[in-house]
Amino acid sequence: MTSTPRTQDGSRASASPATEPTRGWTIAARPVEDPVSAMLLREYLVDVADRYYQLHEERDSTPEEIEQALAEMPSDDLAPPRGVFLLAHHDGELAGCAGVRLMDGRTAGLTRAAELKRVYVRPAKRGLGGGAALLAAVETAAGELGAERVALDTRLDLVEARALYARQGYREVPPFTEGPYAEVWMAKELG
Repeated sequence: MTSTPRTQDGSRASASPATEPTRGWTIAARPVEDPVSAMLLREYLVDVADRYYQLHEERDSTPEEIEQALAEMPSDDLAPPRGVFLLAHHDGELAGCAGVRLMDGRTAGLTRAAELKRVYVRPAKRGLGGGAALLAAVETAAGELGAERVALDTRLDLVEARALYARQGYREVPPFTEGPYAEVWMAKELG
């Protein structure tokens, strides 16, 4: 019998995907305030912001817009005891991230749910199974937090992400969040 590994801050790491490589992928919990985590969160935000601004204004995001978004959408709730932040490595190289946090109470009919946040795979590592590996790790972590389902919101233009979620068993549900970037809501029952 093996014990669940611990992260640098002493919190529990996800047992299955974190400790067993999946086609070159390893995933482990990391404090969201860690400099490596912060760097990858910034990359994630630049990626999704650039796509948004290219679609709507035919330009990339500015450094000021990224700083403002980081301040307005902090990720500090992706930490124990109600959340976790995961970093993915592929063949030893930093390759992606994802986070999950417990949702408060009953949100639009979703009870005992955790919310998927900040899913990102670096462009050079896309198409290698990292998204699926991250989702599996998030689902394990959500279950360890006591969730019975994982829910998410995303944008219509993030078609690759929506396709990934659908392949992994996520289905559209009624809206459960508000915000300028929430256009599609999905959820998956765990277990």
